[in-house]
Amino acid sequence: MPLDQKPVPAQPSAASGPDSGPSGAGPTSEGPGTAPEGPGTAPEGTGLAPAREPDREPGREPERSHEREPLEAASGGAPATGDEAWDIRQPGPWTHRDLAANGARFHIAELGSGPLVLLVHGWPEYWWAWRHQLTALADAGYRAVALDLRGIGGSDRTPRGYDPGNLALDITGVIRSLGERRAHLVGHASGGTLAWVAAVMRPSVIQSLTVVSAAHPRDLRRALLTDRRQFAAFEHVLGFQRPWIPERRLVADDAELVGRYLASWTGPNGLDEAAVHAYRQAIQIPSTAHCSIEPYRWLLRSMARPDGIQFARRMKKPITAPTLHVQGAADPVLLSHTALGGGEYVAAPYRWRLLPGVGHFPHEEAPEEFTAELLDWIGHHKE
Repeated sequence: MPLDQKPVPAQPSAASGPDSGPSGAGPTSEGPGTAPEGPGTAPEGTGLAPAREPDREPGREPERSHEREPLEAASGGAPATGDEAWDIRQPGPWTHRDLAANGARFHIAELGSGPLVLLVHGWPEYWWAWRHQLTALADAGYRAVALDLRGIGGSDRTPRGYDPGNLALDITGVIRSLGERRAHLVGHASGGTLAWVAAVMRPSVIQSLTVVSAAHPRDLRRALLTDRRQFAAFEHVLGFQRPWIPERRLVADDAELVGRYLASWTGPNGLDEAAVHAYRQAIQIPSTAHCSIEPYRWLLRSMARPDGIQFARRMKKPITAPTLHVQGAADPVLLSHTALGGGEYVAAPYRWRLLPGVGHFPHEEAPEEFTAELLDWIGHHKE
């Protein structure tokens, strides 16, 4: 299936509602064979959109607020048609908005008022992964905001900017664009890695840190270089290093490979069918498959490069935000012993929570248990 194929029109079931179920030396993250040929251009046949339209001035784009908006800007093409067309901006009690930050446009889903809690998804998810926590946080008196990372969901697909330093600045930039001085930052998997980085790069912006299924970047780097078990668990990341082939495999057969990843990465509870369907649809939005795996290409390709070595050195800086570290004991992707040493880098209160029988997605596999831990943690660190 070509990279610019549209998602198959489908509507998430009622279960999909709220009650269901790394800084580099340069701005470029692409490695050999994957980089676009010039600023604002993309390789032919990928559907990769430019960072912004020529007449748009970064940082001056007005906010847009809407409940449901066609995906023309996000997908690089016309939105799906039909009364039952699938939409990245799934309806619910939340409000969908677009914000300008760090030279790009970001989609958020927002619910509630009070202290800001910013929720950052991992791969292959998007903002909807936090549907359970959005409602629970709002009910508890917080302003809950779920973000679509650069290149994913309803956010801009830029040709560059997928190194961890720039992606972390996306996150802190969104916090500022929301009109907030500080936020409780919650990140899962690759989003958790970026949460670690954001806490190092912009410590004054992070009020508390919650990291889910993500080792500290220095621990992950060490494990990938020395631990055969963790290296084998990252088999999918090794596969992402080839040019263009991974993108084609990810979207082929209605993103069947993504469905298999999701099934094999969870514990006994698994993910509900509506969630799996939504993530398979989201990866098929043009250019998403390419953009979403660019951070993983940077991760491995930068290890022996000056930018990767400089990043690893920078991450020695102690984290001053109170940190909750949540890990599923049955996670087959990020092994528990790899994540365990994160407290070494935290010069603040640190809490480690290992959830038995839970795989790579604690916030979805055990939403009540995870949300209780999160609410208790941020409740103790409001000021």
